[in-house]
Amino acid sequence: MSVKKMEPRAILQKCAVFAKEKKASEMVSMELTKISGICDYFLICTAANVKQAQSVCDNIEEKMQELGEPPARIEGYRQGRWILMDLGSVIVHIFQQEEREYYNLERLWGDAPLERY
Repeated sequence: MSVKKMEPRAILQKCAVFAKEKKASEMVSMELTKISGICDYFLICTAANVKQAQSVCDNIEEKMQELGEPPARIEGYRQGRWILMDLGSVIVHIFQQEEREYYNLERLWGDAPLERY
């Protein structure tokens, strides 16, 4: 019996909802399908502090696991300044404000179509 995988856009939308549940702010998605082979989408959001960043990550991880789409890898959780969640077709970036401004992924991937939430 094969398990039907969620479409990348559906994964993106679910992750955005789960991040919002924990009050993530300044959320945007970037579609990378035509400009990168890394993944189909980035979801980028901001957390006020380490605890909130970890809470956003925990919520996404738990609920995506329930949907059968758990992250393959999570980086940066312990420090909580920039948490990266690899869900295959979607990569979620949870930043604190200073790191988000410094790395400025929106500028770095400026050719990607951007959607604000």
